[in-house]
Amino acid sequence: MKQYSIHDGERLVRAARDAIETHLTSPAFKADAIKRHIADFVDEERIFVSIEHYPTKAQRGCVGSYKQAVKLKDALIDAAISATEDPRFVPVSHREFEHMIVGVNLLSKPILIRHTDAGSMSEHVKVGKDGLIIEYGYKSGILMPDSAIEGNWDSKEFLESLCIMAGLTPDSWKMGAAKVFRFSSQIFKEISPRGPVEEILFR
Repeated sequence: MKQYSIHDGERLVRAARDAIETHLTSPAFKADAIKRHIADFVDEERIFVSIEHYPTKAQRGCVGSYKQAVKLKDALIDAAISATEDPRFVPVSHREFEHMIVGVNLLSKPILIRHTDAGSMSEHVKVGKDGLIIEYGYKSGILMPDSAIEGNWDSKEFLESLCIMAGLTPDSWKMGAAKVFRFSSQIFKEISPRGPVEEILFR
């Protein structure tokens, strides 16, 4: 994963917001109109776009792909549009979007956490640094690094919350058939709707 500057992050977040607003308001939306503004973002990345209520930060959508890196200028627009129709929530309306903040999450390649026994997995999770992915059968889920910080979770609670988010029982991460991955992330997010963009830094 390439490291991006705050200026890059601002451009990506603005492009994601523009894509969402245009998609919600114009039946003639064309992604190429937005892509022209970020045409120089040609590196292949794993990316998620998030939409949250302001100021509660309640999530309304978070969509992307962690399995395969895609050219950033293409992946960003696709993820932004898809985030408005995250199947976990009611589709976002244009009026509602006026009161939401947009975030762009750039992910490193996920690394499978290998452990000799189920109980030791939590020892390999660094809260405040790692994001987590679980794959168990046909179910999967992902939580960004800032989720653990905002939830004030320890590593075990982080794993349990990941399982719940994926529609699994809280202790599913202990099962031998479960695959848990960790990743690092660079996150850029609006402070308020259409407001300044900040980078979420992990200590």
